[in-house]
Amino acid sequence: MHVHELNPKKTLIAMLIFAVVIIAGLLTINNPRLKYQISPAQAISMVSDNNQGVDASKIDNLLSASTNPTILIDIRNHYKFARGHIASANNISGVELLSEENIKWLNELNNDKIAVIIYGDDPLQTNGPWMVLQQLGFENIKFLKGGYNHYVQVKNAEKDHKPIPTFIAGKAKYNYAEVAKISSVSDTDTGQSDKKHSIIRHKKKGTVTAGGC
Repeated sequence: MHVHELNPKKTLIAMLIFAVVIIAGLLTINNPRLKYQISPAQAISMVSDNNQGVDASKIDNLLSASTNPTILIDIRNHYKFARGHIASANNISGVELLSEENIKWLNELNNDKIAVIIYGDDPLQTNGPWMVLQQLGFENIKFLKGGYNHYVQVKNAEKDHKPIPTFIAGKAKYNYAEVAKISSVSDTDTGQSDKKHSIIRHKKKGTVTAGGC
């Protein structure tokens, strides 16, 4: 049986490469590209803050102001953006919003104290990305109240000289968390069913009358 000895030089190189890969992995874990500054609970509580949202009727004035420039970001997909959008808006879909290039640009805007307003079709589409950006520390980013759909309603009302509709944040009709909590409680905690069983009583047959032929 032949014993093949390892080449010490090749072994050392392999060990060094392995060590570099491990160190790179540890650095990536300890230093992620995106770091959260606030908790999800804090971000959720900020959604109800009236100062974090911008009224649709004020958007055009903010965009045309010569001082304190405002950047508008449409987070809808490119197809919807092409069908209609607010003038001068930048189209960065929600999927692309956290890319390395876009985060770098948003950081530059944040450092320069430039206001940013994001919007989707409606609050449901807007709030999620906005809360993530708040968690990442972008204090200069606000959201458009009611989204693009409400903006269109406001512009149509202005064109037809009708009262401008006011966006009112929706409120859940049911407390689903409470309902789920109640429904999770078993009706048979004691091993016995609370349902009452109906007792069927059979009538006794009457005696046959005597007689006959």
